[in-house]
Amino acid sequence: MLRAVLRSVFRDRHRFLLPAMAVLIGVACVSGSLLYTQSLARGAARLQHASRPDVSVEVRPDGSGTAEGTAAPNEALRHRLSALSGVTAARGTLRGRAFLVGRDGSLVGPPSAATGVNFVPRGHGPDPRYPMTRGRGPHGPGEVAVDRWSARRAGYRVGDRVRVVVAGEVRSARLTGTFTVYDPATADGGTVLAFDEPTARALFAPAPGRYASVTLTAAPGTSASALAERVTRALPRGLEAVTRARLDAEAAEAPDRRKLGTLLLLFAGIALFVSAFLVSNTFTMLGTVRARELALLRAVGASRRRVLGTVLAEAAVVGAAAAVAGYALGVGVATLLADLFPAAAGPASTAPLDVLSPLPLLTALCVGVGFTAAAAYLPALRASAVAPVAALRTSVPDPAVSLRRRNRIGSAVTAAGALLLIAGQGELGALCVATSVLLTGLILLTPQAARAATRVLRAPARRLAGMSGTLALANVCRNPRRTAGTAGALTVCLALVSAVTVGLSSLSATAGREAEAAMPTDLRITAVDFAEINARTAAKVARLPHVAAAGSVREVGLRLREGSDVWAAVVDPEAVGPGRLADLTVHTGDLADLPRGIAVTRDLAAEHGWRLGDRLTGRRLSDAGAPAGPVLEREIVAVYDGPESLGPALLPESAVTGKGAPSVEVTSVLVRAEAGRTAAAKEEIRRALRNPALLVEDRVDAVRNAGQGFGALRSVLYAMLSVTAVVAALGVANTMSMAVFERTREIGLLRVVGLDRAGVRSLLWVESVVVSALGAGSGILAGVAAGVAAVAGQSGAVVSVPWMSLSALLVGAGVVGVLAALGPGARAVAVPVTRAIAGEVG
Repeated sequence: MLRAVLRSVFRDRHRFLLPAMAVLIGVACVSGSLLYTQSLARGAARLQHASRPDVSVEVRPDGSGTAEGTAAPNEALRHRLSALSGVTAARGTLRGRAFLVGRDGSLVGPPSAATGVNFVPRGHGPDPRYPMTRGRGPHGPGEVAVDRWSARRAGYRVGDRVRVVVAGEVRSARLTGTFTVYDPATADGGTVLAFDEPTARALFAPAPGRYASVTLTAAPGTSASALAERVTRALPRGLEAVTRARLDAEAAEAPDRRKLGTLLLLFAGIALFVSAFLVSNTFTMLGTVRARELALLRAVGASRRRVLGTVLAEAAVVGAAAAVAGYALGVGVATLLADLFPAAAGPASTAPLDVLSPLPLLTALCVGVGFTAAAAYLPALRASAVAPVAALRTSVPDPAVSLRRRNRIGSAVTAAGALLLIAGQGELGALCVATSVLLTGLILLTPQAARAATRVLRAPARRLAGMSGTLALANVCRNPRRTAGTAGALTVCLALVSAVTVGLSSLSATAGREAEAAMPTDLRITAVDFAEINARTAAKVARLPHVAAAGSVREVGLRLREGSDVWAAVVDPEAVGPGRLADLTVHTGDLADLPRGIAVTRDLAAEHGWRLGDRLTGRRLSDAGAPAGPVLEREIVAVYDGPESLGPALLPESAVTGKGAPSVEVTSVLVRAEAGRTAAAKEEIRRALRNPALLVEDRVDAVRNAGQGFGALRSVLYAMLSVTAVVAALGVANTMSMAVFERTREIGLLRVVGLDRAGVRSLLWVESVVVSALGAGSGILAGVAAGVAAVAGQSGAVVSVPWMSLSALLVGAGVVGVLAALGPGARAVAVPVTRAIAGEVG
């Protein structure tokens, strides 16, 4: 049996080539994703170990919910820990955001990886974490050291004056030295700036006199676990001692890394799912072509189980070959992923690929063999069910009752999918199920849609392609299941692309509307991601010539005594006065009394039943969502309406900047320019601040920048979904190739009665384009419905359907159809007419 299977596969190798390529692509995506994520995990653990070579145990907050900053270790604790037996060094760690400005005035590296640290030399020697390669470490607030990769990128040398952005303002400092560091920041293409201990404490301390963590170096002969147990007994509540092994494991299992691996595997699974249509279609068509051969096996005594096993064995052989080749290609995919997301400078964040890792190897083999056999099971079952006598005849058409039953089921499933979409708006899990049901229904209805399309397209096809167009439309309806299977791959692919397109377009439109609503004044100053605005920025801007008013806006959450949470905008009371920053409509009370109270919007007052004069008591919420700071008691002094950025409540700055109150970062600075001088004021602000980490926007800038924020995400998603498009295109090409082999005699007869080579090509092109358009149309319909349902379920979201982009997708599907028919068309006209009439299949 094995010899017969291998001989059959080798004989029909040209027919198995395209389905094997589809499985190969899916296996490559799966194994490449696994290899890449494993490499990331090992690289992160290695980088974590190399970044702090002196760490045996780390003392850090345990995240038990203690008020922000109060649980962080202090200098007194560091001294106590350094005196413990088995500790040779105890170092306080400070870490925060610090940006290096290049010679061209832009930030060096991505803002997400811009890091500032404290430089702690041992005695008067070097800092073991930041060994200097040139110069020396920093000694005062006007000095800084930079990692050597960032200095090289920016073109700085030791002794140069450099600009750094820290604590929301630009500072000039002398570059005293460059150092080597193995840090996640440099691995991500960012920068590491080292400041002397007092400066770093003023800039990065989580609270006065506190460290982010304290790291301990174990003495020779003392294990990290034993030291951690000893340290734990000396720690106050809210702190924990973590060994080096645990730190390395946490770095390898970072949540973002797991999410990346899951996303890559998800798209690999989608590619495999689309491949199922191709594999199933191939074995279905092979069952028709080899009906006589299978019938002869049955006639000489082979059982249905034997025939079923033979076909599944062929599928397993094809899957195994695809798995081996796919794993080899997966190594290249993993390498490509590492090249697509490299470190711009510094050490690599990935470890060398372990190409013989058991998990990716076994997964590739199981996926290749198991998936191909599963996709071929139903065609194999149908092939084994044909009686020997019936199979010896020519192909048996599907009975009409079967299609009527299929149409009824398809209509019911499509209706159920539509109802589920309506019911599951806003719920991702429900929408995934509903979209799957809707796609299933549309694929079941594809034969009926094909018949309707041929009736509509018959006259145009005849005018454009003559008899070839008429014959092509007839061929589309000849085998409805094959048409549905071929179009199904494109349906799934275009549904995903359309849903992503609608979702991202809606997100972009929503972000643009929110950005416009958040601009109550002429100009707004915001920080780039991961940066901050200095508290003195508003005062500096207010002194500029063409600025009429400027004020900082902060956001705080209050946990009221009754348990509800209220978010308030913290402002300078004078800045929101009449004729100042924004036009606020006061219904009751007076904003002039804001310094002693709180103002709430009319909607918020109605929601809670508050009235003018009521007193609200609560505490500020920390970033972790826990109450922090002293109790705050404020009287409602005004009820107003205004823009979203100044609501739903207003607090004066004095309410959150008093003694004992945790600091609140400035989220934006609102600026009103003098009449007709908005552009001049914007340029003045940029020149005065000279801070590339701050954005100065007018309304047009805000809307445009908000809409452009999804460009990178769109590119990544489209790049991943392009794999499914390739597989879907292979499915169309495979179907057309198999159709040429099946209809060799028919094509030869058409050639005899006068159809020329161009007519044969036109026949195949029209058929391929119609099938592609059917699949694309159904997919776009389902994708738009899913995207609209997902967006409509979100409060305040704007539904935006980019019809031009979706039309381009439909046109692209037609191009795929033309390209897919090129090869089969060339083979069809290359077969001599005499051989074709004789039924010889090339």
